[in-house]
Amino acid sequence: MFVDSHCHLNYAGLVEDQAGTLRRAREAGVSTMLNISTREREWGEIIATAEREADVWASVGIHPHEADAHPAVDTARLVGAAGHPRVIAIGETGLDYYYDHSDRDRQRASFRAHIVASRETGLPLIVHTRDAEEDTAAILRDEMGQGAYPGVIHCFTASAEFARTALDLGLYISISGIATFKNAKDLQAVVATIPEDRLLIETDAPFLAPVPHRGKTCEPAFVADTARFLAHLRGTSVEALAERTTANFFDLFAKARR
Repeated sequence: MFVDSHCHLNYAGLVEDQAGTLRRAREAGVSTMLNISTREREWGEIIATAEREADVWASVGIHPHEADAHPAVDTARLVGAAGHPRVIAIGETGLDYYYDHSDRDRQRASFRAHIVASRETGLPLIVHTRDAEEDTAAILRDEMGQGAYPGVIHCFTASAEFARTALDLGLYISISGIATFKNAKDLQAVVATIPEDRLLIETDAPFLAPVPHRGKTCEPAFVADTARFLAHLRGTSVEALAERTTANFFDLFAKARR
């Protein structure tokens, strides 16, 4: 059985047929999905989905693109929302200097507020980083020095050096369908070296559909295709990879075991 550790079930492209999306995921062997929030106004519906569906969990957070629009979402607000029994993660949060949809100082402040919320609640931090490796690593390292917190680098596309930094800090690394793309040779080389006890898989649905679904709306069922590719890349069986990544998910997101 597979776990999709990062999807957006309430986004356009999936929410219109959420029941069908969930049915196809289950038919593909996906036993657990973590439904990720990116804006405060989504929190209610994402938590409601998790309340309704026993195999779906929720996160609360503000994407770096949305940092400017959420100056009032501080650590206290995140901690309060994270008290819901179906919320098992903080994020996604982080830094995105590729699009720069929000002021970089505001992104950094929001990122740190999320890290403190993760530390206070014990819930894992879900980190987004794009074209911001140096600042992301510096903040993660600085905050870890102020007190440990669990977390995962989601949709990993960064360098081998950044992967080593994340692993040295005790974080997990999650791989999306990007790793299946023909032009992802550098990423594939890094993926092959990630310790098996720190590896997660995800879709980031409705984005980034893996081969052989490129160009389609991505959905959680497709995590099985990414898993098959990664198993071949890493020289293991898909069954072993599924078992290991599922165990890793519940080790990291321990609240989902209760």
